[in-house]
Amino acid sequence: MSKHDPYGAPAKPDSNCRTCTDFKYWSKQQRQIFHKADTPKEAKPESRAAVPEGCPLDKVALGRATWGLLHTMAAFYEDNPTDNQKKDMKTFIDVLSRVYPCEYCSKDFRKDLKEHPAQVNSQYEFSQWLCKFHNRVNVKLGKSQFDCSKVNERWRDGWLDGSCD
Repeated sequence: MSKHDPYGAPAKPDSNCRTCTDFKYWSKQQRQIFHKADTPKEAKPESRAAVPEGCPLDKVALGRATWGLLHTMAAFYEDNPTDNQKKDMKTFIDVLSRVYPCEYCSKDFRKDLKEHPAQVNSQYEFSQWLCKFHNRVNVKLGKSQFDCSKVNERWRDGWLDGSCD
């Protein structure tokens, strides 16, 4: 029986797509390819929390960057958006769900959007919707959930302890 990731996809795709695999696996895959070609084996990278500077993003780094963008967009969204702003944000979310470069993430994104459509009537509503959306992904990945009452502190205003000043 094959292992699957939280999105129902095989744990490690057969493709060599960095946005579909984590960096550690991709790096190991690359070393195996180089070793088979009798080229000098690169030094084994130590466990990395982030992709090395200048390298393509892996699934984890891409996800982190995307969540950062989305939460920042929600944090600075209008309190009373116009109909056009609401339409634009819904369109952006819809298009992102279709063009996101991780196929498994994209499919899950679209599925969740059908069950929980974007709520864009105000900054508060949109940021809360996105936080809950993100928490559903965190649950699927076995990660802790974020306290949505602190979403603006995290993404717009900075922590109350002044650590962002």
